[in-house]
Amino acid sequence: MEDVSETRHFRTLFISDVHLGSKAAKTDFLLDFLRTHEADTIILVGDIVDGWRLKRSWYWPQQCNDVVQKLLRKARKGTRIVYIPGNHDEFMRDFPGMHFGGIEVAERMVHEMADGKKYLVLHGDEFDVVVRNARLLAYLGDWAYDTAIAINVVLAAVRRRLGMPYWSFSAWAKLQVKHAVNFIGEFQRVVADEARRTEVDGVICGHIHHAVMEDIDGIHYVNTGDWVESCTAIAEHQDGRLELISWGHKVSELPSPKRASRLVPVLLPSGVADVEEDGIRAA
Repeated sequence: MEDVSETRHFRTLFISDVHLGSKAAKTDFLLDFLRTHEADTIILVGDIVDGWRLKRSWYWPQQCNDVVQKLLRKARKGTRIVYIPGNHDEFMRDFPGMHFGGIEVAERMVHEMADGKKYLVLHGDEFDVVVRNARLLAYLGDWAYDTAIAINVVLAAVRRRLGMPYWSFSAWAKLQVKHAVNFIGEFQRVVADEARRTEVDGVICGHIHHAVMEDIDGIHYVNTGDWVESCTAIAEHQDGRLELISWGHKVSELPSPKRASRLVPVLLPSGVADVEEDGIRAA
């Protein structure tokens, strides 16, 4: 099993949907990830700060500051950091082209991989019919999601006491509802269509908290996932190869590298796959 306490260096890291300011944000996991992963470029693909929740009630613990400071330190040390705002941090869309502490803001961008392939990078909320056409409904959905997250916290504590593995009620409930209206598939299709219109090879987005990499009619569709439930990021290797990383455990909580890793079944959009229990997955 790979010793994940050692720092890994990538050409590019893509991170989205951190939701700083939300009690559900797994800032401890993200800090752990950022300590052990470096990159020449980090692209923040929207909803990094949760302005919607902060407007309802202010919640900004020290770990939120720690995440911001960690990113700013990386920028000072030479990492290029691009911030593409989403719908929850849409206030940043008023500052395209501006730099804040070495972090540059862009509405969207085309990123060229090391192998020459070009990817459109955007948050994706403009293709979410609920957010775009029914703002009130979107806010109500956000409230319902908060409730599901609260239930998730209680269930996780109970399952932990019973020695049962982590299971996300909120992720399960969201998938049931969105599958019922075929939301995820439709979202992926229209985002891929936008990439096709832009004449690029692929698209990297966030927004729907559903990490995946797959081909859609000749377009490589990549979703970065989130740091509320799944704790996932996309990494570009020095040769342009993309990897989906799931940071399911903090390094301090991982078993000793001397222990043999155990394969556990994980449900993926394409079926069930066996994944090492250390929480890192390549796709």
